[in-house]
Parts: sequence; structure tokens; C-alpha cells
Amino acid sequence: MLFYEPADRPRDLLPHDPFKALVAPRPIGWVSTRGRDGAVNLAPYSFFNAVCDRPPMLAFSSAGRKDSMTFATESGEFVWNLPTYDLREAMNETSAALSRGESEFARAGLELAPCRLVAAPRVAASPCALECRVVHTVELHDVDGASADHHVVFGQVVGVHLDEACISDGMVDTAALRPISRCGYTDRYAVADTFFSMARPAA
Repeated sequence: MLFYEPADRPRDLLPHDPFKALVAPRPIGWVSTRGRDGAVNLAPYSFFNAVCDRPPMLAFSSAGRKDSMTFATESGEFVWNLPTYDLREAMNETSAALSRGESEFARAGLELAPCRLVAAPRVAASPCALECRVVHTVELHDVDGASADHHVVFGQVVGVHLDEACISDGMVDTAALRPISRCGYTDRYAVADTFFSMARPAA
């Protein structure tokens, strides 16, 4: 069993840091925001997940103060859009580093759709979008107290857009949605389209 400390991994054996490949698959935070000046941003985030269910809450982590984090904290709102296999190319296009004012929606050929309770738009083609209001943001620090220059934005879900076609027998058919996730490094993804069930053990 190989053991190493993150800063001293054996680079002859692991020239690429495997951290993101080991903590996988990770859902993608495809986040749309609107700034105070009306500018709209859409970007995928590798560090993203649900963090609470009562009330439902999401969190995404921004490396540096990128537009999504800045706009979300300015406006107090953001929207998570579900990236599916059919939307994989469009999602990837929105990861490009564009200048302020350039539209990721336009670059990816995506139509904007209005939300009900927040000002930020959602991705019209996504079968699910969650409108969120920011609860708080946290700047991450390492064990020595130094800033990691990563900023986690926590949002409470206040509105849900859901394509009724994905509902079967009163439950969302996640496999039919074919959500995509990150699996490490820069270009590896997975699609969730096969599931199995296990009963929880009795207490």
C-alpha cells in the first residue's frame, strides 16, 4: 500500500496529482449568476455538492474570486443547472476563461430562461435548475492558517425547476436524466445512467 504526504508524492510514479481522481465522481456545479451591473455568468465548478436537505442547501468552491463567486456574493443569489450527457459539450464550452462582459451562454449556444424567485437566469435546456439564495461564504485556510484562496459559497434552494418527463412513479428517474460528473484530472468525466439498489440494514 503506497503512502505519501500530498506535498511529497512520488512524482516518478504519480506525475499528476491523483486527488481529484480519487474523490470521484463529483457532481458538477453548473452555476449561473447575475452581477449588480446586470452581467450574467455561467460556469462549471468541480468542487460542488449538496450539503444539507432540511433546508436543501448546495455549496460550490471557487479557486480565487471568479465571476460566479463574486456575482453570487454581490447579488446574494445563484442558480444550479443540472448538466446532462446531452449538454456535455455546451457545459464544457462554458468553462472557457472569457473576459468580463463576454457571454458563456452565447459561446455555448445556450438559451437563457428566467427564474421565478432570483434574478439570475437558468439554462433553458437543462431538465433541472435550482434557484438558490446565498446563506454565507467561507474562505478556506490550511492547517497553518494560510489562505488557500478558495471561497465556498453556500446557498439555500428556494425554487426548483424540473422537467416532468423525468418523473416516474412519483420519483425522479435519475438514470434517464444521465447527469455527468467529474472524475479527475482535466478531461475525465462520467455519466450516471446505471444504478443498483441496497436496503439499509435494520437498526
